[in-house]
Amino acid sequence: MYDLTGFQRDLLYVAAGLEEPHGLAIKEELENYYESEIHHGRLYPNLDTLVDKGLIEKGTADRRTNVYSVTRRGRRELEDRRDWEEQYVSDLV
Repeated sequence: MYDLTGFQRDLLYVAAGLEEPHGLAIKEELENYYESEIHHGRLYPNLDTLVDKGLIEKGTADRRTNVYSVTRRGRRELEDRRDWEEQYVSDLV
């Protein structure tokens, strides 16, 4: 997880949090969070990087729609990241 950009980490978190994450749903969630447009040229290459790293899997819902699911490794990386963050911010809550 340490070698991911902040945007890639956010993609992973959103993919883990959506019931059936597909590209446009992930894009919409991030646009709401960032309060700016996310271009396809940024979104899909970064999703492909997460696939290449084994953190998410890409499948197809139909001929036009890719769906993404977080792998076991991806979930483990998210849990490790949350544990690491917790040691620094637990007093803030």
